[in-house]
Amino acid sequence: MRHMFLTFSLLFCVVLSSSLQAKDKYLDNHSCNECHEKIYEEFQTSSHSHSYFTNTLHQKIADSVSKEKYSCATCHMPMADNMKELLSGEARPNKSNKTHTDGVSCFFCHTIAYVRTAHKFNINIKARQAKGYKPTLYGRLDNPDDSDKHSSVSNPVYGKKVCMGCHSHKLNDNNTTIFRAMGEEQDSISCINCHMPEIAGGAEKMDKRARGHHASHKFLGIHDKEFRKTGMDINITTADKKLTVTLKNKMTHPLIVQPARAKFLKIEISRAGKVIWKNYEKEPSEDKQGYFAYSFTQEDKKVIIPAHSTGSTVNNVNAKSCKILGYDVPALQKGDKVSVALYVQLAKSDCAKVISLEDSNLTESSLMKEVIFIQN
Repeated sequence: MRHMFLTFSLLFCVVLSSSLQAKDKYLDNHSCNECHEKIYEEFQTSSHSHSYFTNTLHQKIADSVSKEKYSCATCHMPMADNMKELLSGEARPNKSNKTHTDGVSCFFCHTIAYVRTAHKFNINIKARQAKGYKPTLYGRLDNPDDSDKHSSVSNPVYGKKVCMGCHSHKLNDNNTTIFRAMGEEQDSISCINCHMPEIAGGAEKMDKRARGHHASHKFLGIHDKEFRKTGMDINITTADKKLTVTLKNKMTHPLIVQPARAKFLKIEISRAGKVIWKNYEKEPSEDKQGYFAYSFTQEDKKVIIPAHSTGSTVNNVNAKSCKILGYDVPALQKGDKVSVALYVQLAKSDCAKVISLEDSNLTESSLMKEVIFIQN
């Protein structure tokens, strides 16, 4: 009970300080490189390092919503020193401003003191220091080392909440769910264990305590070829002109989260090297059960960009659950090959058309996992 009281007291002081104290000095991403070379190198390969200026898909979607207000800034430009002006339309993203170009910066994540659950999206509560004091950065290391740039604190709340401000859920102004990745009962530990695995090497160049491991800051995800194989299991069974595909989601979040993205099954049955059946002819979306994506409507009309939508549906495989899909197929003969492959499209076709996206790396389909079955 005493520990709970002390934790609450600490958080209350942090929240209070955020409204009373002066603005912190901002430590940009590059300044972290001086001591954390390996982590900085990892971070530079991650999606968190991208900003409005380097993430083509995000920029085009944001501009299609509004060329005046940058309403995505809360999560995509979280350290902006003129956040209110960006959200109101009084200012636009500025390529000369480090708080704009640093993306989801090191300083942002490591100064989250608490996350307050809210209806439309969660609120990150930032810690601030009194004028003239070094900023305090939070982490999960036991007895972390201080430096001349910042103090370090191991905050038990930080590890459990740090991802939930931006990655939990988002509803638009019409209370339409744009994405939902985490349930209210979840915490960030499972995110960290999966996307930030412990790897060899100390957390800093001058490793005072000779720590042999650190949490990877690549933030492994769908862009990593090997990592994206790990989240789903695919099982195939056949009987009486029926093909059954069982998808098992091993992840702690749904198969599909982002509204611009699609994941889909490509199923083919081959006989003597010739395809005799497939689950779609031209577009993966023809297979309604094997195409996983969000769909949005506005006043009962289909829309692609969800910012102003009034309704949404999603075909998904929920976290830690299975989905069974059934297909009518030709009677299989001995030696017939059944191939079931799960693909991801970072920008689904209808979205790419609406925002005039020419980047083939985003519109082309990438293999996540493939399973092959040979009929006995």
